[in-house]
Amino acid sequence: MNFSLHIARRYLFAKRSTNAINIITGISVVGVAIGTAALILVLSVFNGFEDLLGGLFGHFNPEVKVTAAKGKTFQADSLMLTRLRQIPEVAAVSATIEEIAFFEYDGSQDFGVLKGVDTYFSAVNGIDSTIIDGEYLLQTPDGGNCAVLGYGVYTKLSVNAKNPLIPLTIYMPDKDGGGAMDRPFKTRMSSPVGAFAIQQEFDEQYVLSNLQFVRELLGADSATVSAIEVKCRKPSDIGAVKLKIQEALGNQGEYIVKDQYEQNEAFFKVMRLEKWMGFALTSLMLILMAFNTIGALWMIVLDKQKDISVLKSLGATDQVVRRIFLLEGLLLTFVGMVLGVLLALLLYWLQKHYGLISIPEGFIVDSYPISMRATDFLPVVLTVLSIGFLASLLPARRAMQVPAFLREE
Repeated sequence: MNFSLHIARRYLFAKRSTNAINIITGISVVGVAIGTAALILVLSVFNGFEDLLGGLFGHFNPEVKVTAAKGKTFQADSLMLTRLRQIPEVAAVSATIEEIAFFEYDGSQDFGVLKGVDTYFSAVNGIDSTIIDGEYLLQTPDGGNCAVLGYGVYTKLSVNAKNPLIPLTIYMPDKDGGGAMDRPFKTRMSSPVGAFAIQQEFDEQYVLSNLQFVRELLGADSATVSAIEVKCRKPSDIGAVKLKIQEALGNQGEYIVKDQYEQNEAFFKVMRLEKWMGFALTSLMLILMAFNTIGALWMIVLDKQKDISVLKSLGATDQVVRRIFLLEGLLLTFVGMVLGVLLALLLYWLQKHYGLISIPEGFIVDSYPISMRATDFLPVVLTVLSIGFLASLLPARRAMQVPAFLREE
């Protein structure tokens, strides 16, 4: 094997009898480099979008969420919340409750979801950093109820957070009910103080207010929650925190504990499917470029026929000759792959720091997000080398057919 590798390396860098072979070989290397860089960058762009959108979800969906296995709500008293906060890997725990409601503001009306949150909610997901108008405030110092609206609801209702004189009227179905003449809704007032912008799905549905106010609207007691939302001290702690929360809650049949991926499972599955579909399409481009490699190796075989004949006359078997040109193809592919990785790293750095390719106005970022992951390099390397190996098979077979003694023309 060392002998075959030595000869293959000599053939790769040796001077050719005609300059055309050098040009074809160079084109082949460049093709592999471009294909490799394209594979890495396609995966990196999808990683960037996944991280970007995942981060946006993270401003509303917590790292770990506990919900009821049956029904909408469950009982979470102060003792349960204290047990969860005492888990070493847990940074913050928030109790929340939500229900569909009807909103009215200065003649404008809309349906949405009213979500009651406690003072720990912003520590769990950083919602206060997404405020684009007004402020994040759940209750005034004198006990007045405040509302922070998703930007979609905010614009549909034409809310002016700077005008304290116009309240937001909230209508909630009265589950206690009464006679036929009784009003079917509970009605309460709240001061709209700000708007948050995260992601369209949340912006067009949610209105946040303080937890006790929403419980009172729903006629729920002081321990009723829709969910317990948890932030971990480090992202790497999420798996351990899930297990410890399940242990702390005890009765597994009553609760469902989900991490951020499980809360948005459909979204992340679609993103990963698109990512690998993009990878597959780019691989097809690389397969087309592999014909350059076949051509280059075939020309090298023709150029080295005398050398092959001499090797055979000295005792080299067909398998040794075949191995030489398989290794030749792999070396050529490897050189192109290394150049492609370097090119991808350069373009990644330029995009990351200078926004080489921008996005039209109206999107949440100015340039395409991009993120490299070490785990993506393995499928790229395996794909490129596999294509290089397959491209080497025909030229290697042709080399085996060269006779030990060539007839002089």
